Amino acid sequence: MKLWDKGFKIEKIIEDFTVGNDRQLDLLLAKYDVLGSIAHARMLQSINILTSDELEKLEEELLVIYKKIDSGKFKIAPNVEDVHSQVEIMLTDKLGEIGKKIHSGRSRNDQVLLDIKLYLREEIHQIVNLCDDLFKKLMILSQKYKNAIMPGYTHFQVAMPSSFGLWFGAYAETLIDDLMLLQAAFRVANHNPLGSAAGYGTSFPINRTMTTKLLGFEDLTYNVIAAQMSRGKTETTVAFALSSVASTLSKFSMDICLYNSQNFDFVSFPKEMTTGSSIMPHKQNPDVFELIRAKCNRIKALSNELQMSTSNLPSGYHRDFQITKDILFPSIGELKNCLNILTYMLAHIKVNTNIINDDKYKLVFSVEEVNKEVLKGTPFRDAYKKVGEAIANGSFEPDKEIHHTHEGSINNLCNEEIAHKFTNVLKSFDFNKYQKALQLLVPESKLKPVI
Repeated sequence: MKLWDKGFKIEKIIEDFTVGNDRQLDLLLAKYDVLGSIAHARMLQSINILTSDELEKLEEELLVIYKKIDSGKFKIAPNVEDVHSQVEIMLTDKLGEIGKKIHSGRSRNDQVLLDIKLYLREEIHQIVNLCDDLFKKLMILSQKYKNAIMPGYTHFQVAMPSSFGLWFGAYAETLIDDLMLLQAAFRVANHNPLGSAAGYGTSFPINRTMTTKLLGFEDLTYNVIAAQMSRGKTETTVAFALSSVASTLSKFSMDICLYNSQNFDFVSFPKEMTTGSSIMPHKQNPDVFELIRAKCNRIKALSNELQMSTSNLPSGYHRDFQITKDILFPSIGELKNCLNILTYMLAHIKVNTNIINDDKYKLVFSVEEVNKEVLKGTPFRDAYKKVGEAIANGSFEPDKEIHHTHEGSINNLCNEEIAHKFTNVLKSFDFNKYQKALQLLVPESKLKPVI
């Protein structure tokens, strides 16, 4: 059954191709479709399209559907195109003519726009929370190992002294940049497109400000064509923010894979958290981090894929937009899984705190010796030459005491400042506003048990 049915049956091969994966992916949008329908119904009642009695019946039935979704019992029938159709069919089956009124003043185009924005808003919230968990774990490790010196590398060559505290803290602070991009994506998603209908508005005297407030949006996308044009652009913006988080995770995972190898031996994990080889009995592979690296590298390509799919389209709706769900939705789940497992793995990481005492890292202290000569009054270039000659003739013997004092260096990690900066960015997300609004739309006291 189709909302646009005109009395003829579409060929099955055409239907299968055009529907694609919508039935599966739309299950992720189901509860947001119901939330949008409740807000839309209240607005319709305010302009006398619905009576108070009709609104009450619609809300009651929408809450029944919401509870089914929440309990995992909601399904989209094989002969139904999408979640919007399924919800409206369920309302009509139960309420007859009243159910048919719910679509007044809207189109499936602005419904899916709304659902996606509500979905992305909440998914960003969850990702931010997972980034917060990871940040806290990294900061704990940074403090714990702030005095554990490790060699820093450039060009894969031993370079200068670093520390495990500095390394863990670096990835913690990098997450702040990622959060800033997530905040931008959240704000782009947090504008209400409902009421733009098929992209050109409606002749009904609808109240779009009302639905904006009911759904807890930051603001309204006023121009109805602009609202429709946000399809694709919103997803691309979110994908770019996700790719920033993914970039942090993939780089960190690459470090782990390198540092976990026998040639480095900087870190290790319990054997129960590694995998083995079918022919080499000694192998303990860091497969978790290899998979994080691969999955996150794929996520980094998301924004480009979305742009290539949607950026050359003119204004107005086009079916091309349907595949943005195929591209973006599974990757959101992948990124959340990667954040979860990485935080879990770090709770069990073992650090080799004596690694710097290996003789092959003796030259890592060469710059320290140069700087000590400079502090005694020797010109830098002369000091550089002197230490270089000592290395060349085999007489170089370093002092392994490290004395770095500038902000963010080995002996001055500035972890308190980094934590303060992270907290400030975290506070700038206005998650409470939308959560309170949605709780008013679907109060728990009105949710009836699913039969």
